Amino acid sequence: MTRAHDAVSGVGIGLRMGNSEALLAELPAEVRWVEVHPENYIERGGRFARILERARESWPVVTHGLTMCFGALEPCDPRYQRELRSFLTDLEVAWHSDHACFGSVDGVFAHDLLPLPFTDEAVSVVSQRIMEAQDALGLPVALENVSYYAAMGSDPLAEVDFLCEILKRTGAQLLLDVNNVYVNSQNFGFDPRAWIDRVPVDRVVQMHVAGHLVREDGLRIDTHGEPVPEGVYSLLEHTLRRTGSKPILLERDNNIPPLAEQLDELRRLQAIVDRVCTAEACA
Repeated sequence: MTRAHDAVSGVGIGLRMGNSEALLAELPAEVRWVEVHPENYIERGGRFARILERARESWPVVTHGLTMCFGALEPCDPRYQRELRSFLTDLEVAWHSDHACFGSVDGVFAHDLLPLPFTDEAVSVVSQRIMEAQDALGLPVALENVSYYAAMGSDPLAEVDFLCEILKRTGAQLLLDVNNVYVNSQNFGFDPRAWIDRVPVDRVVQMHVAGHLVREDGLRIDTHGEPVPEGVYSLLEHTLRRTGSKPILLERDNNIPPLAEQLDELRRLQAIVDRVCTAEACA
């Protein structure tokens, strides 16, 4: 069997229970690959197993975790690591991603992605966790930048320097969430293009693009439940001019619309890739 990553390119979509039946019924050409959360499938049979098997027959599959949370202080559950490694091996994925955050304290799970302080201590914690994960899973790991809603220091670009140091120490890849950069920039008043311009482009293995909620008071919240806004499309275009063509995922986890609406967004994303990443611009 060809390894899944050999064909992961262009624009993909998150395979969710809310869109899986429509996707598998239509097999739209706009979908080049799909991303799954292993936690939704490990040790689950029935409908979940059938959906995953049909998806594997139709598209390359990429995995994105919700549990490992590289900033956690507690050791990762060895049973989860064994189950995850088996799952990833079966899918033949080239990398597995999770978040630059923590999600639990003293065994109590927040069921959310909690941001880290951008400190040397946190760099050490995340770096150690990533190296342990790469050893346990037997394949490269990518970490994803997250959104945050409280000021994390006086330097608005400290996050990207924080992530760059982790990448340098671990050799890990970056899952660049363009929407999260945009959300943080609008909430805390920094230039998202300046953030993107400090990213080591050779480490970007994948991107996420999504929509977000804008509250009445102007605060933007990363919900994955709204259409992709113009500001995110614009930032994606700027990003692609730096990185060249990378696999781009349309994330929609909540308020999932009819498939036709998601396909419209996929077509627009692919058009941006095709326009920006010509042979001259993205060689």
